[in-house]
Amino acid sequence: MVPWTQGAEFQAFYSLVKDFEHDTGIRVDVQVTRALTQQLDASVKVGSPPDLAVLPSVSAIVRYAGEEGGLQPLDADTVDIGAYLQPFRGLAQVKGTTYAIPVKVDVKSLVWYDSTTTPKPRTDSTDALAGFANGSGLTWCLGLASGPTSGWPGADWIADLMLADTGADAYARWVSGSLLWTSPEVERAWLRWRELLGEPAFKDASKRGFAEATQAMTTSAPTCQLAQGARSALAADREKPTRLDFAVPPTSRPVQVSGDFIGMFADGNPSARSFVAYLAGAAGQQMWVDASGSSAFSAHSEVTRYANAVQQRIAAMLNPRSGYRLCFSAADAMAPDVAAAFYRAVLNYADGTNNLSTLLSQLRNVQERLSTSSVPATAICGAPN
Repeated sequence: MVPWTQGAEFQAFYSLVKDFEHDTGIRVDVQVTRALTQQLDASVKVGSPPDLAVLPSVSAIVRYAGEEGGLQPLDADTVDIGAYLQPFRGLAQVKGTTYAIPVKVDVKSLVWYDSTTTPKPRTDSTDALAGFANGSGLTWCLGLASGPTSGWPGADWIADLMLADTGADAYARWVSGSLLWTSPEVERAWLRWRELLGEPAFKDASKRGFAEATQAMTTSAPTCQLAQGARSALAADREKPTRLDFAVPPTSRPVQVSGDFIGMFADGNPSARSFVAYLAGAAGQQMWVDASGSSAFSAHSEVTRYANAVQQRIAAMLNPRSGYRLCFSAADAMAPDVAAAFYRAVLNYADGTNNLSTLLSQLRNVQERLSTSSVPATAICGAPN
């Protein structure tokens, strides 16, 4: 069961499926859904989960690894989790046992711009970035619409601002639930987001798709000049040169990363275990990175070759020698119910539907009522090693 419904992301994954089927003679039936959280929960509840599934969040690894979740441990013969970098390695494990593999990862803390028309942004601090944008008269591209997960680009913005202004420790406490949504640090990140981007960026942002917004940077008459996020979210075509370039935070600042983890629910299915081993190995990971149209990066320490300079520069941030501290994407590490409430709050905040204190109080209530599993704060951030 996978959430990749169309386009290059699904095709890159499916090319691996076809190669595996050709090499082994094992058939892989791929179930595609945009409502993965709901369908996976329902199938697990009635005792008929898929053999393998892309897990909807890393907190789902903790929850499904419980007694009633049915997620199966992956032994060392199936997955060499030691070959994977932190923080992805730790997030794949529960109490020292491996339950998932990070099959593709990404870096989110990137500021994109059209290198032919826009000077390189200053990213040494949020104040410097705000001064650069305002002083140059540049505007931000902001689109928050994305089907069932509308709101996620704003959640990524708020997570980045938490990292920039409070550091990794406070960020990890917030994500794991011990730093409350109503705390001054969290409120400041929301206010900072609106202040940094300015009111014009928020106009109709809840109805505008992220890719649609960023495409406005490269038109003949661009309506915005700066965008924040992962390369894959920009729908960049790796087969063609692009005018888009990116600026990165200084190594003194933690950066936000994300990942898709696959877990196994099939107890005693050797074919499913073979497919996991295929996806988890260095060769399978390199094939995924190399697949036509792929924007994937790998957390496997032996995957170091990328097709172009843009990918190579991003991948270098995941390298143990990069000097960066990596922190997993906030919403992706929260319980699915909390993440969904976070996304809705982002949309309401962008539209001005509710005042911020009300939204944060509501999020605190959701956290306290519905978060049945949390990722340990110590696992959320880590130096890649």
